Amino acid sequence: MPIPPNSHLKIPPPGDLPVLDRANAAGLLARGLTRFFAAHGLVSLAEFTLGCGRRADLLCLDARSRITIVEIKSSLEDFRTDQKWPDYLDYCDRFYFAVPESFPREILPAEQGLMVADSYGATVIRESAGLVLNGTRRRALLLQFAQLAASRLQALSDPQSIGGQLESF
Repeated sequence: MPIPPNSHLKIPPPGDLPVLDRANAAGLLARGLTRFFAAHGLVSLAEFTLGCGRRADLLCLDARSRITIVEIKSSLEDFRTDQKWPDYLDYCDRFYFAVPESFPREILPAEQGLMVADSYGATVIRESAGLVLNGTRRRALLLQFAQLAASRLQALSDPQSIGGQLESF
């Protein structure tokens, strides 16, 4: 199911945008991306640790068990200093960079998917190429997704129940 381009993007006027550090800016973009994917029938988990030890900014799952990874780049500096994204390609069916409207998109690899996001939503600028995810790896990721989602939900409903076990998945 391709994601329709130009969906759900609402960018406030420049005067309404606070100045944010990289982590806060990425968090706001993640919120908008999560909203976008939810509107298109996908569920998402932020900060998902992959088998290679890398942590994907956002891992999304659709009803057919297809996995999308989104690498959020909140600034040019963020893109230039963090080049771990090729390691993610073996862990998904689709891969996107997600950037704010002001990001210089021409520096991003043309062969990867591209989304523009803000804290309210996102839009697909360039569709991701289809990747081939190994079946054994898919099963492992699905189980890990379920365990992490359940542990995060449990931590919300009873913060003292699992202590520091939340990130063990």
